[in-house]
Amino acid sequence: MSMTSAPSMDSFWMPFTANRQFKANPRMFESAEGMYYKTPDGRSVLDSTAGLWCVNAGHCRTQISEAVSRQVQNLDFAPTFQLCHPMAFELAERLSKLSPEGMDHVFFCNSGSESVDTALKIALAYHRAKGDSGRTRLIGREKGYHGTGFGGISVGGLVNNRRAFGSLLTGVDHLKHAWTPGTEFTKGQPEVGANLADELEGIIALHGAETIAAVIVEPIAGSGGVWIPPKGYLQRLRDITRKHGILLIFDEVITGFGRIGGAFASTHFDITPDLMTSAKGLTNGAIPMGAVFVSNDIHDAFMTGPEEAIELFHGYTYSAHPVACAAALATLDIYERENLFNKAYELGEYWQEQLHSLKEFDVVKDIRNYGLVGGIEFHTGDKPGQRGYDVFEHCFWKGNVMVRYTMDILAMSPPLIVEKEHIDEAITALRNGIKALY
Repeated sequence: MSMTSAPSMDSFWMPFTANRQFKANPRMFESAEGMYYKTPDGRSVLDSTAGLWCVNAGHCRTQISEAVSRQVQNLDFAPTFQLCHPMAFELAERLSKLSPEGMDHVFFCNSGSESVDTALKIALAYHRAKGDSGRTRLIGREKGYHGTGFGGISVGGLVNNRRAFGSLLTGVDHLKHAWTPGTEFTKGQPEVGANLADELEGIIALHGAETIAAVIVEPIAGSGGVWIPPKGYLQRLRDITRKHGILLIFDEVITGFGRIGGAFASTHFDITPDLMTSAKGLTNGAIPMGAVFVSNDIHDAFMTGPEEAIELFHGYTYSAHPVACAAALATLDIYERENLFNKAYELGEYWQEQLHSLKEFDVVKDIRNYGLVGGIEFHTGDKPGQRGYDVFEHCFWKGNVMVRYTMDILAMSPPLIVEKEHIDEAITALRNGIKALY
């Protein structure tokens, strides 16, 4: 559809968007295939962010679209409250084989935000089921992003996501941001900073371990600016939480399904949390879906009452929606057949070197990377966020490359079908944009 024949833009209130700015000069896509979007004016735009961290297998995969089409014609919807359909069990079983050992149970929802709120609720209900109902406090982390539900923004650490919505959940505390000055331009994990996890001991001393239900962190903080955990930091969190009987939740909505190598960050780093959230790459972004992985100990704690009693009063109309299950199963087939969970290992070093080649520019403050994730941070100019936005705009209109910006940080996370020539194309667009603007 050409822009001249497009409908009015007034009615759609766009999420996380400066609506008036966007509608004055809209950036639009009308189709996609593989690594590229197509704009209404006929340009091919390289997707260097996998849509929104989700299109891990590339755009418009025929196997997924055909599975969705067959399913919507065969069984468009089935409830999962006291009823179900076979694909829900098939998908849960396949996912459990990808998860860390001892996490054999999956609770389905429809997004990363719902996945986080589900995990938080399970954590609270677990302690009550164990007779430990005083454990109600939740611990998040500065710069963390855990979706936009009230639970997620309460434990999240992004100020702009919180400031307009009142007091949110009570009984929430936050760890400091896991980054140490002086580690700028580190390739991969910083060598120093594991001790930042020890701040959790201080929070425990302040509130008492007996009041704390769970700690939730992203193994790699994505939307908050691509922050890489120091070596030993995540293991230290695991050790402290286990010592004090506190549940550890890994938010793997971004890191799941091959983003940093292996199925999940937990398997990659060989650290098993108690709960693990996922979404995005679960269906390659084709159909909304989320899933919470639950340890056997937590699941079994709910299965002690009468068999006819509902164990967890929680769920969604669209939990394990049959069309979403079809999309997820087809997506898992692609990941397995094309060995995409290894792509970050195969191309990670090349990705790293190309990203860090942008260190040559004085305007670049830091570059961070791990697996097939990268962040480029600019020194803030006269107006915070302007440099990030300007490079984002230049890349889209002049470089035909889509990047994602958060204030003065650009984030990149290409589909896992990426090849070296795509990486070169993205870095060239960034280099040309920085040169042209600064």
